[in-house]
Amino acid sequence: MLGWVITCHDDRAQELQDRLEEKHGPLAQCRAVNFWRGLSTNMLSRMMCEALHQADSGDGVIFLTDTSGAAPYRVASLMSHKHSGCEVIAGVTYSLLEEMLAARESMSSAAFRDTIVSLGAPDVTSLWHQQQKNPPFVLKHDLYAY
Repeated sequence: MLGWVITCHDDRAQELQDRLEEKHGPLAQCRAVNFWRGLSTNMLSRMMCEALHQADSGDGVIFLTDTSGAAPYRVASLMSHKHSGCEVIAGVTYSLLEEMLAARESMSSAAFRDTIVSLGAPDVTSLWHQQQKNPPFVLKHDLYAY
């Protein structure tokens, strides 16, 4: 099963998890990390790292964030490069998470990413989709072998 780390500004992450659990019961491998005003990105990174390890069973983890480019998204993006099977999604809503809840058990992290982005378009994106728009920078002299 894919783990979920829901990370949003203020108490929105915990609110999303609480609403889902109120309707669907306790969610295994799901952690909420709230990013409060004044919290350092170092502390956010520590909290998200702990949540990642608690949510991961080896099948992958999906970071579900509220805003593309904001601190939770940036920290999740850095962490995803160090852990295989991690995806970073931005723009999540309660209804979208509820719709994707059952998919955690049967989809790969890449298939989950593509599905949630297509269902939530144009407001939902992923780190992978953003990277496809902006391929890595390559220096011209690196293209030529001497």
